[in-house]
Amino acid sequence: MTMFNKKECVAMLLAGGQGSRLYALTQSVAKPAVPFGAKYRIIDFPLSNCINSGIDTVGVLTQYQPLVLNEYIGNGQPWDLDRIHGGVHVLPPYQKASGSDWYSGTANAIYQNISFMDRYDPEYVIILSGDHIYKMDYDKMLTYHKQNNAACTIAVIDVPLEEASRFGIMFARDDGEIYDFVEKPKEPKSTLASMGIYIFTYSKLKEYLIANENDKDATKDFGNNIIPALLANNERVWAYRFDGYWKDVGTIDSLWEANMDLINPKIPIDLYDPDWKIYSRNPVMPPQSIGKNAAVQNSVVTEGCYIDGSVEFSMISNGVTIEEGAIVLDSILMPGCVIKKNAKIEYAIVGENSVIEENAQVGSRPENVENRDEWGIAVVGHNLTVSSGSYVKPKQIISQSI
Repeated sequence: MTMFNKKECVAMLLAGGQGSRLYALTQSVAKPAVPFGAKYRIIDFPLSNCINSGIDTVGVLTQYQPLVLNEYIGNGQPWDLDRIHGGVHVLPPYQKASGSDWYSGTANAIYQNISFMDRYDPEYVIILSGDHIYKMDYDKMLTYHKQNNAACTIAVIDVPLEEASRFGIMFARDDGEIYDFVEKPKEPKSTLASMGIYIFTYSKLKEYLIANENDKDATKDFGNNIIPALLANNERVWAYRFDGYWKDVGTIDSLWEANMDLINPKIPIDLYDPDWKIYSRNPVMPPQSIGKNAAVQNSVVTEGCYIDGSVEFSMISNGVTIEEGAIVLDSILMPGCVIKKNAKIEYAIVGENSVIEENAQVGSRPENVENRDEWGIAVVGHNLTVSSGSYVKPKQIISQSI
């Protein structure tokens, strides 16, 4: 086996999830490739964090609907990850002499790529998720890991008690050492939630991955298997507290909220920080054009857009057309979609290249719905048409043209 230049730390980015809770938005696109913030895709955030943190070797583990993601990552050039030694590598499941297997869990996905990690002989491996929005210096976390001589360091964030049952919950001593862990507890007794970011001393990671793979009863998952095994064997497992902005965008509501956070001055996620840029692969397009009938307020409008309607509190991605008389309010328009004359988009997400015909309506303001439980974000999937005069109700998610 060829040994490449030794790397102190290699990143493994789990990007194979189906993202079933995003429904129509992930039927043909892997969740990390879903457009975000008018100019990005979700995977831009962990990739940018890597290069900003000095990590230049990244394995991206893909599985479900990888085409758009593979094309988007390409040779890694937008993130300065087109390296002769290292760089970004897309790692799908592949046929081996012993047979072929889909990745059957987060731990199994990393196990199947031990040979990739071995090529760089790393001291440490950082394991990341491809569906979170945040800016984080992984080098600070690595320094903390070394200081504690840890086998594993887990990034944690305090969450509201009512949300804690969605996460792996940690119990840590005052010095940060984790002494217990419960995966998605029904009645949580701590609010210290795992962010799904792990730094392992590689020799320990390899040992526990192999043991987990050989356990026929294991679910091949970090939260269910690897972390409990480390704790059971009294390995040094530490919590690294993160206090910045972090959002899991795995649901329609959280994806919409995270987009809206970008235009909320009270939310501390700065996409314009020159010292910590979020890089992305963007098409070359002419500047946006704002027509004589347009009114645009507190929104993000990117290149290649033509706007002649009214836009408020919205994220308008590249190549979007909004015709005269159309209204877009509190919504996300993904690349290439067209909003025809007098159509109305309120509290909605419209997928890539979809067309909303004249006088159609997608979504509604909360105050226009009698029963608040019936209100929610309306979603139109990718490459669809909503015909003239049609109405997509709040909470409705369409995955075929109507």
